[in-house]
Amino acid sequence: MPSSDTPTPKDDIAAKTSAMGITPDYISVLVDSFYGRIQTHEVLGPIFKTAIGEDWAPHLSQMKNFWTSVALGSGIYSGKPVPAHHKHRESIESQHFDIWLGLFRETLEDTAPSADCAEYFMVRANRIAKSLKLALFGVPGLGAPRFGD
Repeated sequence: MPSSDTPTPKDDIAAKTSAMGITPDYISVLVDSFYGRIQTHEVLGPIFKTAIGEDWAPHLSQMKNFWTSVALGSGIYSGKPVPAHHKHRESIESQHFDIWLGLFRETLEDTAPSADCAEYFMVRANRIAKSLKLALFGVPGLGAPRFGD
């Protein structure tokens, strides 16, 4: 068992992210700014509006928990992204994830406290987008996976 002065992996994440300026307050700014852009985007806006409706507060809270878990390892997010996106499979196309990533990058460029912070988030956003694309659309040439069978 490590002694109390031995850094844990969570301590290492906290030190690394803090040095980049990644805090729960910054994550709140990122999520609010990003989803503000999503809401007014000509392609993504209508898709999200159909999925979320008029009351964005619960979704924003959930996304703040999600990104806090992803970036800081907090473990406060307990949702299931694949089933949540699969429910809207008929309105989501593979290229929408590329648009989403572009908006996310733009938001990071405008808000991130450091270049390292922006890169840290983009690495994770790319993994998430790739994972969701594979879950929803499968491997090109092999077709979409069967979900929930």
